[in-house]
Amino acid sequence: MRRLVRIASPLAALGLWQLLTSLDVNLWLRFEQFPTVVEVASAFADRVGTEAYWQDLGHSLRRITVGFLLAAVLGVAAGTAVARSRWAADVLGPLVEVVRPVPAIALVPVAILLLPTNEQGIVFITCAAALFPVLVSTRHAVRALSPVWEEAVLTMGGSRARVLFSVVLPGALPGIFGGLSVGIGVSWICVISAEMISGEYGVGYRTWQDYTVVDYPGVFVGMATIGALGWLTSTAVEMLGRRVTSWLPRPAERGGAGPGRAAASPAPARTPSRSVPLPEKEPVP
Repeated sequence: MRRLVRIASPLAALGLWQLLTSLDVNLWLRFEQFPTVVEVASAFADRVGTEAYWQDLGHSLRRITVGFLLAAVLGVAAGTAVARSRWAADVLGPLVEVVRPVPAIALVPVAILLLPTNEQGIVFITCAAALFPVLVSTRHAVRALSPVWEEAVLTMGGSRARVLFSVVLPGALPGIFGGLSVGIGVSWICVISAEMISGEYGVGYRTWQDYTVVDYPGVFVGMATIGALGWLTSTAVEMLGRRVTSWLPRPAERGGAGPGRAAASPAPARTPSRSVPLPEKEPVP
């Protein structure tokens, strides 16, 4: 049932879109200039068959991959250091809190001034966008860990490195992947915006070019491509997170038991039974 609802929801939205645009509805919201679903689908079919579409797709994917991987490594390392070290918290903490509220897209002038090429600037903005969600999530996840396990490892003679790689990082993995899931979405927002401003290729650059030449179906093709790429990459990060943290207990599925599914019920607790001595048998003569 849930799968049917998930399929019907976007289909209903597309049907409403087609209806409003084909009828040129103009009730405060103006749909007469919007392309219809059929026009967008036709433009998408034409665009997919061109080499430029896949070239732009490859440029955007390369930028998001490099920038996001850099943000993941730097964010996890810096977040762990801030949570575990007083010196790191004193040195990096104020810098993080000052720079974190600045939108990553506002760093475009900084990237243009500092970096020699637009390609490096876009990767820098993508990395900056994902860095702070990963860093903050890692910091909170590490600080939330119970010190009992760390003390147990130290008591048994384990080193600080053993504690870090055997207790701290595995225990913080759910929080880390939560930050990674948020970071990948923010990265797509900023990489597309950076491509629109200073890019030479990419989905964002092509979408902006379509807008400047008043190719509205092409604009919606770019928007649909961006949405699909964001959904696929976010799903990939979440699936990787579930795979890496498969050893963690999962919450029970909500909802009552269906007609073909037995309701899970906890096993009754065993009570200690009292042993009752059996009567001795009389010897048979």
